[in-house]
Amino acid sequence: MKLNKMIDHTILKANVTRAEVERVCKEALAYDFASVCVNTCHAEFVAKQLADSDVKTCVVVGFPLGAMMTEAKAFEAKIAVEKGADEVDMVINVGALKDGKLELVEADIYAVVEASKPALVKVILETCLLTDEEKIAACEAAVRAGADFVKTSTGFSTGGATAEDIALMRKTVGLDLGVKASGGVRTKEDVEKMIEAGASRIGASASIAIVEGTKNDAAGY
Repeated sequence: MKLNKMIDHTILKANVTRAEVERVCKEALAYDFASVCVNTCHAEFVAKQLADSDVKTCVVVGFPLGAMMTEAKAFEAKIAVEKGADEVDMVINVGALKDGKLELVEADIYAVVEASKPALVKVILETCLLTDEEKIAACEAAVRAGADFVKTSTGFSTGGATAEDIALMRKTVGLDLGVKASGGVRTKEDVEKMIEAGASRIGASASIAIVEGTKNDAAGY
């Protein structure tokens, strides 16, 4: 697969304006990225901007903490898909995972998967907050719940994607699920490391610098 079609072109900060979202959509169309990833309030606008293209509308749900009621996450996902979202990136209930409440974690993911149909669902683990054992347990829960991808990070916590985490996630889910690296992936070299470790999708705001192989010093997703 071409590198550009592995990238979710991402704009998720709280102060993002509609004009900035429109710019990102135009960039995604110009570079033919896999998707534009936004907060759900922009779902309908992005879907209209990307209409008649193969660039998908991707939204984040339960973002960035994952610490809301399952019913709220599922409802947010359902409405976003009705507004045009093709892909849903949901944050797990990290606290429940750390409490060892794996049934709750799985049920939370399952509810979003069901509410999102027919959209593809990626499950954000927030790996920087987890032990390796917890990462494995979260991946296994995502598999059982019927998710399509597991994803490293929101990009809004204490750390982002690492090649080591990608390798562990890929080993856990096998070849049937996608693995998305997100958070701090800003250069072509970063992407190459993630792909070598097993990533099949990249979340980035520095997407253009990545595909053009240019330097990007700006902090961001």
